Amino acid sequence: MIIMDIKINNFMLFKNFHMNMSYPKKIVDSCIEGEFLKERKNFRYKKVNIIMGANAVGKTSIGKFMMHVLNFIKHKKRDDLIDSIGNKSLEAGCSVDFVDAKYNLTRVDIKISPQSEKNSDLLMEVCVRSLEINKRDNYETCVRRIEELPLRMTSDVDLELEKVPKIGWMFGYSEDSVDGVDCEDSESYPAILDYTLRALDPSIIKVEKLNEVKDSYVVRTKLQDFIIQDGEVIRNSLLSSGTKAGIDVARMLSGICEGSYGFYYCDELFSYVHSDIEKAFLSVMINKLKDNQQLFFTTHNSDVLDMQLPKHTFCFLKKDVNDAEEPIKCIEASKYLKRNTDSLRHAIENDLFSTAPNLELIYEIENL
Repeated sequence: MIIMDIKINNFMLFKNFHMNMSYPKKIVDSCIEGEFLKERKNFRYKKVNIIMGANAVGKTSIGKFMMHVLNFIKHKKRDDLIDSIGNKSLEAGCSVDFVDAKYNLTRVDIKISPQSEKNSDLLMEVCVRSLEINKRDNYETCVRRIEELPLRMTSDVDLELEKVPKIGWMFGYSEDSVDGVDCEDSESYPAILDYTLRALDPSIIKVEKLNEVKDSYVVRTKLQDFIIQDGEVIRNSLLSSGTKAGIDVARMLSGICEGSYGFYYCDELFSYVHSDIEKAFLSVMINKLKDNQQLFFTTHNSDVLDMQLPKHTFCFLKKDVNDAEEPIKCIEASKYLKRNTDSLRHAIENDLFSTAPNLELIYEIENL
């Protein structure tokens, strides 16, 4: 599955929010291979999406909202989506475009009516429109065609969602376990877990699979051994935060290497990891992405800007509390930096996108 476009209004802190994952022209000598559908080379998409920004601007929230929407579309789970409505007295809505494995572009529109004193129930309506992507199509031509199809919202949600083709995804968050992969069935996971944990902690000698217990591994160190079961370390007080995070990093990387899910959202799994290690893992994730797959990667690490990735790979979230209509904006670096010689690093250092964190209140502490 590849997400091409998402619009969000009145969910979480997002109002009139828009993020698009297409790009206008082929990049010559790009270090990211295959940023187009394998059998539809005119249909370009951002294979890697690195989301950056200050604290509390929505990097994690956008991923969690995507997960709520996808769980609603695939499993008809309403609760998380309804709970994420920002103001229940106002209408909430979203729209998502995605490509499935059979080269269909599908648009799902969702609308939830507001609550009132007379009516405490929330009416949910959905419309699913889908079309086949032809050999010469690009995303823009498909959008024009899909918008010609009638928008018929219906409250028969379950029946309407039956029109959606099979999709799969994998999300990983720093505070939660990775969702979407059964490591017991992954041939690559034991080796990846071993290499990952040893790279993060020099005291680890090796990681071995326990065949007698499902999804369990023993971590052997110079001092003592630890058991990992179902992605959790038993009695983990002696392990560093970075080493613990390595378990989810390994799961995410294993999912990418196996290529079973197509869509991957990696949210700040490297918060406790050295900058060079994060860049190395990101590089491997990008190189291991298969055709017609997509990675979202959120980070605070500005060293990632030096990885010589295409500018359209980067987007920056900006929060403006004074803008009631669009409090969180998605700023695409490629719309500001047009020339090959434009430096993304210099743009950030000079705060071209106005996304730098506010440090004034911190320095005011000195005057207390």
